[in-house]
Amino acid sequence: MDTLSYIVWNPDLTAFLGMRWYSLCWLVGLLMAYLIVKRLYKEQQIKPELFDPLFVYCFVGILIGSRLGHCLFYQPDYFLSSWQHVVEMIVPIRFMDDGSVKFTGYEGLASHGGTLGLIIALVIYVRRTRLNIWRVLDNIAIATPTTACMIRLGNLMNSEIIGKVTDVPWAFIFERVDSMPRHPGQLYEAIAYAALFFIGWALYRKYPQKVGTGFFFGLCLTYIFTARFFIEFTKEIQEAFEAGLPLDMGQLLSIPFIIVGVACMAGGKWMQKLGTEPKNK
Repeated sequence: MDTLSYIVWNPDLTAFLGMRWYSLCWLVGLLMAYLIVKRLYKEQQIKPELFDPLFVYCFVGILIGSRLGHCLFYQPDYFLSSWQHVVEMIVPIRFMDDGSVKFTGYEGLASHGGTLGLIIALVIYVRRTRLNIWRVLDNIAIATPTTACMIRLGNLMNSEIIGKVTDVPWAFIFERVDSMPRHPGQLYEAIAYAALFFIGWALYRKYPQKVGTGFFFGLCLTYIFTARFFIEFTKEIQEAFEAGLPLDMGQLLSIPFIIVGVACMAGGKWMQKLGTEPKNK
């Protein structure tokens, strides 16, 4: 095999000042979404004080949801096997065999769980602010692809969630994993999500009246998880038990989100009746 024909990938995990690329990508993605939603709130004349707590709700919901999603969807046999492992689900530590405790950070986050956690957090947020839930979900959905894109770039920098062996000319050799050319599945997703942001932004500029109907929320769910479903065919399975499934776990978990997304896009104005009108309207 001529390794010079492919992209050899083995970047330093640390960006600068001890910060890992993965953490940096997460922070940049969240900052981009924060700035975009802040602008949307301003354009829609939603009171600034209603925006201030939004970031906290989103951050906590995404973090808890993505962590629990990974533990319960992908490694339930480990994390539900003892009280110590249950603690490891919540606290970023690992109980070692010699009785010591090691700080590990959150090793394992699942996007499906993060999406569910975000939605639950936003439901709590609108109950407190009395904003229209579909307006909030649509605004978040317009910005979400930027964060999703940066997270997948973080996975690329970590050489994780790798693709299957292939001979396509753009294959990556993830030296931290092995010497085989593989699909850069993380890059496929990052590009798809970046494209979704520009599509969603263009649609928002042309049809701003659709904010509050659930259309952008439905578009985000449908696009992201449909892309995820098909890109999964290029990826290696993440856990051994997936080998016996007709579809991998990422694909199975994507199907309900796609169905909900299509329903939201097709729901039209009746979706607005399920929300609460903003205080400032």
